[in-house]
Amino acid sequence: MVSKEQILQWLQAVAVVLEQNKDYLTELDAAIGDADHGINMNRGFQKVATQLPSVADKDIGNILKTVSMTLISSVGGASGPLYGTMFLRASTAVAGKSELTDEEMVTLFQAFVEGIVQRGKANLGDKTMLDSLSPAADTFEQAVVAGASTLEALQQAVAAAEEGMKQTIPLVAKKGRASYLGDRSVGHQDPGATSTYLILKTLWETVNSQS
Repeated sequence: MVSKEQILQWLQAVAVVLEQNKDYLTELDAAIGDADHGINMNRGFQKVATQLPSVADKDIGNILKTVSMTLISSVGGASGPLYGTMFLRASTAVAGKSELTDEEMVTLFQAFVEGIVQRGKANLGDKTMLDSLSPAADTFEQAVVAGASTLEALQQAVAAAEEGMKQTIPLVAKKGRASYLGDRSVGHQDPGATSTYLILKTLWETVNSQS
């Protein structure tokens, strides 16, 4: 079970983590993109952090919708629409909820993936955030079905996200600015997969600190 309070704490913590990793994400993006991923993600989630108090009394669906709208309006490049759509799909999937069962968390993860696929038209192996997110979603669902606790399932999902992130290094980029580089994109870790991993890792750490 994940509570509304944990969701709020997670999103606040993401703002801190992305600020701490702003330069790292921008360095990754400098190799194969516009060198602005860290700057953009940090800007977006700093704005999210300022919006959260105004929706603290709302349900999880409303909170995630506010995240979505804030990211779409404040994050430049492809990341704003991608992350915005991800949170928007999730907000619809958990509308009206004040806490999420493990099955509802599965639905949340699936909605995250559907949002990215719908907006980015990416496939696994295209060297995008999907390479981190999709394995995490699948692993979480498998862990829940196998009887794992919420925390265990999240921990396994984060490990899968990390592995997926690392596996973007040898891939040729098929989407976004990195795809223009062709074979020169090989050998670089995808910044979007990295920010996705950091966001999911922060979710696990938040739930872990509360349990």
